[in-house]
Amino acid sequence: MKKPGEYANLLRSITKEWKWLLHYISHYRLHMVLYIVLGVVSIAMGLGSSVAAKHLIDAVVSHSSDTIFSAAAFAIAFALLQVVTSSVITRIASVVGTKVSNEIRESIYEHIVFSHWEDISKYHSGELLNRIEGDVTALAGSVVSFIPGVFTKLAQFAGCLIVVLYYDPVMAALAFLSSPFLLLTSKFSAKVMRKYNEQAREMNGKILSFYSESIQNIQTIKAFGMTRHYVEQLRSNLVLYRKLRLDHGKFSIVMTLCMSVIGLAVTYLCYGWGVWQLWQGAITYGTMTLFLQLSGQLSSSFTALVKLFPNAISIATAAGRIMELDNLPLEKDVDREKAEAMSKTANEDGLSLKCDNLTYTYRDGTAPVVKNISFYAHPGEAIALVGPSGEGKTTILRLVLGLVEPDSGEMTMQTKSGEAIRVSDSTRRFCAYVPQDNAVFSGCIADNLRVVKPDATDEEIVLALRTADAWSFVEKLEKGIYTSIGERGVNFSEGQIQRISIARALLRNAPVLVMDEATSALDADTEKTVLSNIMKAYPNRTCVITTHRPSMLQYCERVYRINENGCLTQIEN
Repeated sequence: MKKPGEYANLLRSITKEWKWLLHYISHYRLHMVLYIVLGVVSIAMGLGSSVAAKHLIDAVVSHSSDTIFSAAAFAIAFALLQVVTSSVITRIASVVGTKVSNEIRESIYEHIVFSHWEDISKYHSGELLNRIEGDVTALAGSVVSFIPGVFTKLAQFAGCLIVVLYYDPVMAALAFLSSPFLLLTSKFSAKVMRKYNEQAREMNGKILSFYSESIQNIQTIKAFGMTRHYVEQLRSNLVLYRKLRLDHGKFSIVMTLCMSVIGLAVTYLCYGWGVWQLWQGAITYGTMTLFLQLSGQLSSSFTALVKLFPNAISIATAAGRIMELDNLPLEKDVDREKAEAMSKTANEDGLSLKCDNLTYTYRDGTAPVVKNISFYAHPGEAIALVGPSGEGKTTILRLVLGLVEPDSGEMTMQTKSGEAIRVSDSTRRFCAYVPQDNAVFSGCIADNLRVVKPDATDEEIVLALRTADAWSFVEKLEKGIYTSIGERGVNFSEGQIQRISIARALLRNAPVLVMDEATSALDADTEKTVLSNIMKAYPNRTCVITTHRPSMLQYCERVYRINENGCLTQIEN
């Protein structure tokens, strides 16, 4: 049983989602107005053609040669104009639909990449793709046809009603006999449609997430012999999706059947009334033909108007899912001007990093991951963070990179002259990052490095590869730095990918280098070469390293251990 205010809440939600959606299409008001005007013209041409056909039939029946040719000419002219306007409408719909779709895609993608890391990380990548592609595509296509459709269907309904009323008011009344049933069922249909759309899009997102994750990890799945298990898991998801679609399809079939039966009854009732009027000599054959044509249009246009509400709900559902991403808080880069002013000094002399009594808790956590931690690092120094996996080392690096903000305490970067700036997304421009995971992109080696410095020359790229001890294998490749890496570095070993990632960070030439288990895939000799090269080539760089390898600690001025309580303690190196 539905709660009393549930329908009102549904209407409020739909209204809010439509207000958000109209913001995106407001830039295309002229296109939409033109679309609507041409739609109304097309409807007028159709009605004109029907009336002209009525006069043509009457002229033929009465053998009135004086009006046959003029009525035929008008019928043909109206029909041709309707075809032309329909073609123009199709073109406008394509242009506006593409523009709306691209604008929303761009805006949502921008919100995803500029949203706070912790806000966006709660969404699976497959679900984000589902919203960017599935929801946006459905939204753009629907809204382009829906908004003009409101006006054109109203125009068609009003035009048919006026013409039928002019010739026979009783026929107009008969055409409305199905309206009470349609109005009564629309409220119920709206609730069912809303629920189905939400469930279907959620399930589709789950399936896309499964595809994305399993394909990205296909090597692991094969290595463990889990291919059959994953196929069965996909089949289970598809069975659930099929059941959802079939349940909705059953509901749609029943509703469509009921409306079709009622519509058919009304049509034949109108047909019987027309035959009776013709039998009585009250109307002509041409008027009878006109009635048969327009009564069906009148009934169908009213049905289409009633169906607009469930359609509006479907569009609003997609809009709500996109609006959820659009409303995520964005990084503000509030200290941009100060950071840019410090850039020259920072790049030349380096930056000191200082963390003072800092505590941080993830939003879905119950206890701090790091608690009252303090450490420092100066230009030319490297510090190491050690401790068991999962105790907060990577979290500290996220704080250094400004991906998350502390609950209390402070982390700052400071120039040689003593000018300080609070660590945030604004100070990320001072950092270069080597992630723990495989983080290369599709494309060639040069493309991967130029991500951080688009104007880098081939010579600069080669120098960065040399420093990272990657040139030793890159120079042997047939295409050198223009060799394709492949998705997730499929063409290279983990150690080679790690060195390419290090070279990319070095090419950025930032004063602070953050390395998260950056040499875990390297052998001891290669690790020694890479770290020695980095310290010699960039003497003013501040390095923050997390590691499990004791061999790396010899390059660090200070070593800090994080314990299970999230506290940080300096230990002997």
